[in-house]
Amino acid sequence: MALTRANNEEIQEIWKKLSDGLTMIYSDPQHPVSTKEYMDLYSCVYNFCTRANVEETTNRPINARRGANAPGGAEFIGSDLYERLKKFISDFVGELLVTCKDKAGNQLLEKYTTLWKQFQFSSTVVNGIFAYLNRHWIKRELDEGHQDIYEVYNLAVVTWKTILFETLHQNVTAAILKLIEQDRNGEKIQNSLVSGVISSYLELGINEQDDNANFNTNAGGGRRAIAKLAVYKNHFEKRFLEDTRGYYTTESTEFVQNNSVTEYLKKVERRLSEERDRCALYLNESTQDPLAKTLEDVLIKQHLELFHSEFETLLKHKKDEDLARMFSLCERVEGALEIFKETLEQHIEKKGREAIEKIASAATNDPKQYVNTILDVHRRFSTLVADSFKSEAGFVQAMDKAFTSFINRNQVTEVSKSSSKSPELLARYCDLLLRKSAKNPEEMELEDLLNQVMVVFKYIEDKDVFQKFYSKMLAKRLVNELSASDEAESNMIGKLKQMCGFEYTSKLQRMFTDAGLSKDITENYRQYISGRPTEHHVDFSIMVLASGVWPFQQNFTCQLPKALSLCMDSFTSFYTNRHNGRKLAWLLHMCRGEVTGYGFSQRKYTFTASTAQITVLMMFNEAIEYTLAQICERVELKKEQIVPYLQSIVKVDLLKVVDSSSDLDDNSSDETKLALNTEFQNKKLKVDLTKILMRGEVKKDSEEVQRSVDDDRRLVIQAAIVRIMKMRKTLKHNQLMTEVLQQLSTRFQPKVPMIKKCIDLLIEKEYVKRVENDKDTYEYIS
Repeated sequence: MALTRANNEEIQEIWKKLSDGLTMIYSDPQHPVSTKEYMDLYSCVYNFCTRANVEETTNRPINARRGANAPGGAEFIGSDLYERLKKFISDFVGELLVTCKDKAGNQLLEKYTTLWKQFQFSSTVVNGIFAYLNRHWIKRELDEGHQDIYEVYNLAVVTWKTILFETLHQNVTAAILKLIEQDRNGEKIQNSLVSGVISSYLELGINEQDDNANFNTNAGGGRRAIAKLAVYKNHFEKRFLEDTRGYYTTESTEFVQNNSVTEYLKKVERRLSEERDRCALYLNESTQDPLAKTLEDVLIKQHLELFHSEFETLLKHKKDEDLARMFSLCERVEGALEIFKETLEQHIEKKGREAIEKIASAATNDPKQYVNTILDVHRRFSTLVADSFKSEAGFVQAMDKAFTSFINRNQVTEVSKSSSKSPELLARYCDLLLRKSAKNPEEMELEDLLNQVMVVFKYIEDKDVFQKFYSKMLAKRLVNELSASDEAESNMIGKLKQMCGFEYTSKLQRMFTDAGLSKDITENYRQYISGRPTEHHVDFSIMVLASGVWPFQQNFTCQLPKALSLCMDSFTSFYTNRHNGRKLAWLLHMCRGEVTGYGFSQRKYTFTASTAQITVLMMFNEAIEYTLAQICERVELKKEQIVPYLQSIVKVDLLKVVDSSSDLDDNSSDETKLALNTEFQNKKLKVDLTKILMRGEVKKDSEEVQRSVDDDRRLVIQAAIVRIMKMRKTLKHNQLMTEVLQQLSTRFQPKVPMIKKCIDLLIEKEYVKRVENDKDTYEYIS
C-alpha cells in the first residue's frame, strides 16, 4: 500500500510545522508556548494521525507485526509519527551530550541539572501536545504488549537515559559524592545541585519491562508517575553507602584515638542527626534505612567493645546523661545491649551490698535504717533506669535481679546467719510506721511510705517469713490498740493482697475484721452490765479472736485477783448465752490493764501492766515483801514463767531484790525476797511495765517464727508435690524439683534438701511411689 502524493506532501508539511514547534520548545524552554501555538501543534498531531487515505504499502516496519484485522493506514501513520518524534528527541539529546563532555565537577553538575530541568519541562509540554498519539496508537501498542513503545514523556526520559545519562553517570555520581563529602566536612555547598541530580536519577527509573504501566496521561497533558528506584539505587545509592562507610570508618577511628568516649558519643549523636537531615534534604526517603544501618554498623557496632569498657566507669561516676546517650545509640544495634544489662546488674548488686555493709552493725536492730538504705539505692537506680535507659524491659529486669540478690543476701543477713532477716526487718519497719507514736507521719506521707515498703517487699524472696512477722505484729497492734490508723492498716493489707493474692492476706483481713467486731462486742457487753449493779465495776474491754487465725496460743493460766476473775466470769456468761456452742479460751498473757499506786512519796502513779504483773502487784496490798517461791505459789506460775514479768517491775525500781548481790533471773533461789519500794519515784506519772517486757520478746519472736515457717513450708511443699504429681501422674526427679521450685517461687525459695525430705515423707504416707526399675521416676498413687 502507498500514500498518495497529495497525502504525503500534506504529512510532510504537518511534520515541518511539528518539527519547528519541537525545536522551539526544546531549544528555548524559557519561551512560553501560547495557547494558540499549543493548539496548533496539537491539531498538527491530530491531522498527522488521521490522514489515513491509504491503499497499500509494502513497507510497514511496525504494522507488519499486526494481525489480519488490524486497521492499516491509521496505524502506519501513527508509527511514522512516533519514529519521527523518537529521532528528533534522540538528535536533540545527542546535541546536549556534546555540550557536557568537556565539563567536570560542579560545572558538570550545574550543566546537567540545568539541561535536565529544561528537558523535563519541555518533554512534559510535548507529552501534552502528543496526547492524541498517546491515547490511540501508543495505547494500542502497549495493550498488545510491545515493550519497546513508550508514552511520549517516557520516550523522552528513556532517550535521555540511553544517550546522555549512560555516558555521563559515573562522572555525575562522582561529582555528587564529592559535594556530599564537602558537606560532611562542614563546607558550604549548593544543595540544589545534589537534589537536582537525585531528582533526575529517580525520574530515570524507567526500564523496558514495566515502566509504561506506571505512567498515565490525560487530555490536558498532565502526567502521574510512580518513580522507579532502580537507577537511583544502582548508580547512586550503592556508591553513596560505600563512600559513607569509608568516610565514617576513617573519621571514627581517628576521633576515638584522640578523644574520650563521652565526646565520641556526642559526635556520633550529631553525625546521625546530620545524616538524617541530609537524607531528608536531598536524598530519597528509601535511603534512610540503609544509610542508618551503615552508620550504626560503622559508628556504633564497630566500637561496642569500647562502649562496654566505658559503661561501668560512667555508672560509677553517675554520668546519667552520657549513659542515656550510650543507651540511645546502642539500642539501634540488635543484641548490643545484653552486656550492658549484665554490667548494670553487677554494679547495682555491688552498690547495694556496699551500702548495707556500711550500716550493717546498726541496721541489724534498726529496721528503719535498713529499709531506708535499700530505698536510697533503689531511688538512685530506678531513676537511672527510667531516665537513661527508658525503662527498657531488660534493664528493669537486670535491676530487679540485682535488688533481689543483695536484699536477700547481704552483710546483715550474714551477721544474723539467717536469710530471713530481711523480711523480718521489713515487717518491723511496717510496725514502726503503723504503730502509734509521737512521730507518726501525716496520712499522705504514711501512704507514700507504705508504697515504698511495697517496693522493697517485691524483692523479698521469703514472703512467707514476712507474712509471719507481719501477722504477729499486726495482732499485737490490734490487741493492744496501738494502730496509728485503721485506714492505714486496711490499705497495707490491700497492697499485700494486690501483690500476693487473697490467700496470702486472708488471715490478716480476718484479724482486722475481728478487731472491728470486738469493739461492737465490748459496747454490747457494757450495755449488758450497766443494768446489773451487782456486777463488777472494773472498766473492761474485750477482744474475741478467731482460733486458728491469730498467731496466739494459750500460754498459761494463773490465779487472778478477784476483781479480774469476776470480769472474766461475767463476760463468759454474757458471750456463751449469746453464742451457744462456742468455747472461749482466755489468752491471759496477751491481756493488760492499768493499776493505780498510792503512797509513793505523796504521789499517785498509774502502771500499765500485763495480767501476771497486775496479779503480783495486787499481792503487795497485803504484804510489803514476798519470796520468789511465795509469788509463784500465789500466782500459780512456774519460776521461769514469772521471772520475766518480775524483771520488768524490778527494772523500773518498783520492786527491789532484798539482800542479793545478783540480778533476778531463772537461776535465782526460791528464797530470794522481793520487796515493794515505798520510796519509788519516776519522772512520769504513767509508767508502762509492758514495754520492757516486749523488748525481751523480739528475739523470742524471731525463733518462734522461724520454727513456724519451717513447719508451714514442709506442709506447703508437700501440698505442691501432691498437686503436681496428681496432674502429671509420673515425673522424673529433676522435673519434679523444677516444677516445685517454680510453683513456690512467689512465696519463698524452697531449699532442695527440704523438698527431698518432703518427697520421702509423701512416699511414707503412700501419696507417691518410686517406679520399679527406675528409681529416678515417681508415680502418683491415686
